[in-house]
Amino acid sequence: MTSTVFYRRFERHAHGEGINAHTTTYCPGCGHGLVQKYLADAIDELGVQDRTVLISPVGCAVFMYYYFDVGNSQAAHGRAPAVAVGHKTANPESIVISYQGDGDLASIGLAEIVSTAQLGIPITVIFVNNAIYGMTGGQMAPTTLIGQTTTTTPGGRSTLAGHPLKMAELIAGLDGPVFVERVALYDNRRRTHAKRSINKALEQQVTGKGFAFVEVLSECPVHLGLDPEDAESWVRDTMSRTFPLGVKKDVTADGAGFPPIPMPRFDSDEALRTVGATSEHPPRFATGFPSHVDPEDISIKLAGSGGDGAQTAALLITRAAINEGYDSTHIPSYGPESRGGTSFADVHVALEEVLSPEAPHPHVLVAFNTPSLARFGPTVRPGGTVLYDSSVTGAVPAGLPDDVTLVGVPFASVAQDLGTPLVKSVVALGALQGATTLFPAETFLTAIRAALKDKPAVIGANEQAFATGAALARAQV
Repeated sequence: MTSTVFYRRFERHAHGEGINAHTTTYCPGCGHGLVQKYLADAIDELGVQDRTVLISPVGCAVFMYYYFDVGNSQAAHGRAPAVAVGHKTANPESIVISYQGDGDLASIGLAEIVSTAQLGIPITVIFVNNAIYGMTGGQMAPTTLIGQTTTTTPGGRSTLAGHPLKMAELIAGLDGPVFVERVALYDNRRRTHAKRSINKALEQQVTGKGFAFVEVLSECPVHLGLDPEDAESWVRDTMSRTFPLGVKKDVTADGAGFPPIPMPRFDSDEALRTVGATSEHPPRFATGFPSHVDPEDISIKLAGSGGDGAQTAALLITRAAINEGYDSTHIPSYGPESRGGTSFADVHVALEEVLSPEAPHPHVLVAFNTPSLARFGPTVRPGGTVLYDSSVTGAVPAGLPDDVTLVGVPFASVAQDLGTPLVKSVVALGALQGATTLFPAETFLTAIRAALKDKPAVIGANEQAFATGAALARAQV
């Protein structure tokens, strides 16, 4: 491998010392070495090394970034095309290559490759198909042939497992790609042609034509249980019958190229206008961080049945904290039903930065029903506060820490008495303020008014609900 696109030494192996610094992880007879040699040659010949970004897959080629002296990104399993789109749109002048195996591309990454190909954005995909999961132990892959034995199909793949996916034909049937071809490596003629095909696929990106896809039928002697020569014969005589070689789509001669990719803009004022926001700071009422609850990071859990208002209250707390200039997060969790199923939310309010949005041991629990109180009450940290809806919870379940402050406020009854059952969550929000003085009342009321700006007729009822909840809680602490 004399191409300047390869590092002179591979640091991963023996710390770059000795003969191991010049060898790859690929098994003898594996096709990856040849494919990567042809790819490196294409990058070199087209003069694009300094602007190439290679996306490594999960699979046998996972360590490509130790070999290629180009920009490199490591993608999660199957997500290389999505990462490639990100690179290309952020820097349209870059030359982006997604290099993937059959398990990575045709299984977990099937949605990503189809969506990216249909998008048609100019990137290059090299798909190495050896009909098996090579790195993880020789299991059946999406491209495993009918009758082929693997560790998970010891009797041979049957039609009950589905027929092997013909990815080149599938991609060629989409409107987005401009060039799709399947090649092989089993003799010198096929290797020479594979090199030309990879070069052509990369050239379509360099010239701005569009998306190109090359599928390479590759030998895996280890999992085939064959020596390298017999593995080549198997690809030629058996595998290529299921996966016929040849060009599946080529519209590169039409002359039309992919339209210029719009450069992303990072104009903060424009972003604010787009979401209907403003750069003006909302009014602030707190004199400092509520360190009486925690010096740096306060966690709150709100839980109830779907429709109780836990998510609404959580979102209002988060907005109120942000308005006061603090970092805050809201992570919702829903049950399978939109109404009646379990629903809870974790909220953090941090002096500087929320490091984890989860609240497994909250400072404050707001429980809208008895099951939520029983489930999450014991998780409240020592010295914390538990607020619960006393109109639906009779006896407090056992298991709550002895030193928590327990505050029962009839959220539902107060809302019902006000003639507006939907304000139950705002009653709970008022109770939170009254019991903890997390922020001044006006901080929460400002967030409530902003959320209801398009429904001014109900603001008064919500303000009254908040005040009642706060007064009832304040009387107990």
